[in-house]
Parts: sequence; structure tokens; C-alpha cells
Amino acid sequence: MHADTLALIQLGAVFFGLGVLGRIAARIGMSPIPLYLVGGLVFGEGGFLQLHEMGEFITLASEIGVVLLLLLLGLEYSAAELFTGMKRSWMAGLLDLVLNATPGVIVALMLGLGPTGALAMAGVTYISSSGIIAKVLNDLGRLGNRETPVILSILVFEDLAMAAYLPVLTAVLSGLGFVAGLEALGIALLAVTAVLVVAFRYGKYVSAIVSSEDNEIFLLKLLGSALLVAGVASTLQVSAAVGAFLLGIAISGATAHSATKILEPLRDLFAAMFFVLFGLTTDPRSIPPVLAWAVLLAVLTTVTKVATGWWAAAHAGASRMGRARTGAALVARGEFSIVIAGLAVSAGAVPDEFAALATTYVLLMAVIGPVAARVVEPVLRMATRQPKPEPDTAGE
Repeated sequence: MHADTLALIQLGAVFFGLGVLGRIAARIGMSPIPLYLVGGLVFGEGGFLQLHEMGEFITLASEIGVVLLLLLLGLEYSAAELFTGMKRSWMAGLLDLVLNATPGVIVALMLGLGPTGALAMAGVTYISSSGIIAKVLNDLGRLGNRETPVILSILVFEDLAMAAYLPVLTAVLSGLGFVAGLEALGIALLAVTAVLVVAFRYGKYVSAIVSSEDNEIFLLKLLGSALLVAGVASTLQVSAAVGAFLLGIAISGATAHSATKILEPLRDLFAAMFFVLFGLTTDPRSIPPVLAWAVLLAVLTTVTKVATGWWAAAHAGASRMGRARTGAALVARGEFSIVIAGLAVSAGAVPDEFAALATTYVLLMAVIGPVAARVVEPVLRMATRQPKPEPDTAGE
């Protein structure tokens, strides 16, 4: 069979399979990310059937997926919201960073993954999945709860921390050394500052450049500008993901809202390709040796995220139930943990065990997070013998 024909068949099977997995995930009320990763494991190296003919396409599609993930994340925030979030949550953000990055560093060093593996694993265990968290809060009707702004402010802090972390990680993975890493960090911070200033003063002009009443033209402008900015950012040794994130921040108002609606289906499609690719590059036979470590990490970082959320919500004056809901909501890891792991694996700068550890960890946390958010209320009510839940409104 001709290679192009076989590639089309394989690609069609992958897309259809992802649709089936997504429907299963929706039926059981969980994120599809774990199922996408499992799908990649099944059909990747060491799996039941290897997909060789679509390698180049799925690699490029996964890179576009990362760009779109970060672009839409940036679209969620205005520059003013970022400053407000930082001012409100910097103490909780620092506590979150220390408590949740440290277990990843320690386990990576104990497994002999080296300083580079430890740096990458710190990001994997630190960053919560804003996508999973947003979906869970919406599904459970908690978007209007008193503690929800606390959750969102911590997520904003994490996203800004990623803007500083990713350039350093990229420099280290490229073997540029400590000085080059500091240079990349300086460029990234300068870029973040410049974009925030532009967003504050000239955001309406940036929005006007990409905006269009015609959806086709609007989509072409958005996607083209995102890929251009991401490419330029990579050329400057700043992560392409950070470039896309900064572009999203610069687009504001009604344009940002429209951009989110028109890009969401594309993001979900290409992001699914990214998760599948990460699974394809992970040998399932390498998972059993690190399974116990992944479970240990999952337990530790569940506790540390709950502690972070509890403290932050208590500092904001939330009730005991609100503190518990905040901590449980932050537990999930997902898309951005895999983005970080994918950068490390694709650079070839970490041992094979790293991919297995990161995959297993994210699989666990993408399941534990939504479950924890759903059961925290009944569990706490049983523990304190409350007959019914406390009010969810700001008057609680």
C-alpha cells in the first residue's frame, strides 16, 4: 500500500479513536487527557501496534497544539487581571511553588534523572491543570462560589510563573548553560513586561489588527499571528509556548472572547494530537519500574495542593467547606504538565524513565483531581457530621 494512503488511514483511525475516547470520558465525567495518553501508549513504541506513517504530521500537529493551548490560556486574562491576581495571591503562589515543585525535584534526583530531569519534573508536579479545573468547577456549579476567585488567582500566579520557568527550561534542555539560561530568563521577563505595557496602553490596537467580522479571516489572522509569534519567540531562545501566551494577553475585550470561541475546537483537536504523541513516545514497558514512585508523587502532591488551597482560602476568609473545596479543586494535573514533559523528552535531555514517570503521574492526577473535587463535600460532611452542605454564596 502507498505510504500516503496508509498515512491517511492511520490518521483517520486516530481521529475517530480520539472522538470515541472523548465521548467515553464525557460519559463518565472525567477529563479525556488520561484516555488520550493511554491511546498513545497502546499504539506507540512497545505497544500493540505502531503507527509509523503519520509521524511527521502528528509531530507538527502536537507543536501547534502547544501553541494553541497557551494562546487560549493568555486569552483568558487581561493585563489588569494578571496584576490584580498577582497582588492578591503572591503569598499563596509562593507557597504553592515550594510545596509542589519540591517533591518532583526530590523524586527525580532519587531516581537518578539528573539536574535537568529534576528541573523538568519540578514543573510537572507544580502546575495545576487550568483546563480540567475550569471544567470541573463549571460541571459542579461552583463558578459563583466565594472561594472560586482564590482558585483563579492561584492559577494566574502559576501561569505567570510558567512564563519565567519555560524559557529557563528550554535553555537548559538545549544545553546552553547557566549563563544562557539567565539570558533567556531576562529576555522572557523583558518580553512579559513589554507585552503587559502594550496590553495596558495599546491592547485595543492589537485586538483591532487580528479582529474581523468574517470568521474565516479572523481564524486565519489568529492562527497566523500565533504561529509567527511562537516562531519568533523560539528564535530568541524564549519558549514558543510563552510567545503564544503573551500574544493571548495582548488580545483583550470582545476580540478575546470571540477568539476563544473560534479557536477552542482547533485547540482541542491539536492538543489531543500532542497528548497522543507523548503517549506514542513512551514505552509502556518502562512504566512498572516507576509506578511506585508515581503513586508516591501523586499522594504527596495531592496533600500539598490541598494544603495550599486550604491556606489560601482561609487567608481570604472562606469557611471550612470552602477551604476544602479550594484545595481539592487545585489537585488536577494535565495539559501543561505534559507540555513540560514533552519539551524535555523531545530535546533528548532526560533518561527514558522520565517520560514513564511523567506519563504515569499525570494519568493518576488527571483522574484523582476531578474525583477529589466531587467527593470533598460529602466526605467533609460525613467527617464533621453535617446534615447538609453549607451555602455556596458569598454570604457563607
